Amino acid sequence: MTNLPPELRDAEEHDDPRRAEIQSQAAGVNPRWFVPLMVGLLVVGILWVVVYYVTQGQYPIGSIGQWNVAVGMGLLMSGFVLATRWQ
Repeated sequence: MTNLPPELRDAEEHDDPRRAEIQSQAAGVNPRWFVPLMVGLLVVGILWVVVYYVTQGQYPIGSIGQWNVAVGMGLLMSGFVLATRWQ
């Protein structure tokens, strides 16, 4: 580390509380609820769409018709967005 520029050498020598906070956040681990929520959204989304098609539109919410597919896909997309943030 002797070939670092002077501004970086100085940054390593000083204990900056903001630097420690940033480093602790970067190496963070997901909370315990993260994976169950992600898997739950994926499973509920798939089940929502499957139930809609198997029951020919009567369930889960018959009055919204084709929007049941949108609800199921929205749940699936939420699960996929969480999956991209999984560490």
